[in-house]
Amino acid sequence: MIAANNTDVRQGKLELVITRVLDAPPVLVYKAWTSPEHMVRWMGPKGFTAPSAKLDVREGGNYRALIRSAEGKDYWFRGTYREVVENQRLVFTFAWEEDGERGQENLVTVTFAEEGGKTRMTFKQSPFPSLEERDGHEGGWSEAFDKLGAYVAGLRTA
Repeated sequence: MIAANNTDVRQGKLELVITRVLDAPPVLVYKAWTSPEHMVRWMGPKGFTAPSAKLDVREGGNYRALIRSAEGKDYWFRGTYREVVENQRLVFTFAWEEDGERGQENLVTVTFAEEGGKTRMTFKQSPFPSLEERDGHEGGWSEAFDKLGAYVAGLRTA
């Protein structure tokens, strides 16, 4: 698995871009993003679990998911799917829930491109209110994508 953060593209910008080449075909990586039973296996940074994921994967459909820290602290997030192109592209809003209310919303675009039997996944999220918040999300998503890479590679061999 190759991890690359495109800091040259986003330097000084309030956009997060992460590109990974995952050892599984796009159909499996897309399924890991769009099936609750798969998403709960990888979502969240290292040491987090994902006890709940409710996904209505269609344009205009909503999702809501929970990640839980090793200390037992719950973090809910939710959004709405804006664009769904099976096995190729997902565009959705993302917002943390804060005291049951939706926090600041941003837009996430995830693309899945076949590359020699593997998937080049490009993840973009913006805008962020600060570079510090962007960089915090980068750490969390990068760790989640480490888990995703291991999970889909295991599905491929199963």
